[in-house]
Amino acid sequence: MRFISRTSLDGVTQRLFTLGEVPGVLWTPEGADGPRPLILMGHGGGQHKTAPGVVARARRFVTEGGLAVVAVDAPDHGDRPKTEEFARIAAELRGGMAAGEDVTPRLAAMHAHLSRRAVPEWQEVLTAVQELDDVGAGPVGYWGMSMGCGLGIPFVAAEPRVRAAVLGLLGPHGLTESAARVTVPVRFLLQWDDDLVPRAEGLALFDALASADKTLHANPGRHGEIPEFETGGALRFFARHLG
Repeated sequence: MRFISRTSLDGVTQRLFTLGEVPGVLWTPEGADGPRPLILMGHGGGQHKTAPGVVARARRFVTEGGLAVVAVDAPDHGDRPKTEEFARIAAELRGGMAAGEDVTPRLAAMHAHLSRRAVPEWQEVLTAVQELDDVGAGPVGYWGMSMGCGLGIPFVAAEPRVRAAVLGLLGPHGLTESAARVTVPVRFLLQWDDDLVPRAEGLALFDALASADKTLHANPGRHGEIPEFETGGALRFFARHLG
């Protein structure tokens, strides 16, 4: 892990880093020392590790919960080069959306393409960050909506160090088998008027999760219009399950 920059603002230290070809960012309380819970934060499709929503949520987790938060650019996103295969899949997705088609199968194809690289990358990032003195090998949670959920479910299913997850804004296409292996506590968010993922698809993915401790939180609004109070709810959820 190679750190590129370090800045501190309002009690939060932000460090940009690279791990191999993966660019990332780590937020910790300023002056932090000793182990603490760590949240891995997956961004949505077309976004990146320092998208405004990611940064705002990460800073709140740090300032209000004393947590460490790490985000990385998913494959073919942010500062990473885009492959020809991803460009083709993305163009087909945009075309389907423009035509008013049900694009959930195309979303599933994109997420399957990305998760083959994203899952082992997240595992390497988790290992590297937990070796830092101000993070340590404490309990781990995952937060990811939409594409962050599509890449997060296979990761949570494969990674025993994750003890709780906040997921949502996605359907079950391509994720049923992985969802059946997710047994950690889950807080699942659904937008009742989602214009990208049909309501029934979100409910089906919630149902597919094997977690005995899972709750469904539905709010009015379109895809991505998650109310701010859900950030506070997620923070309390992680506090309960990660300590």
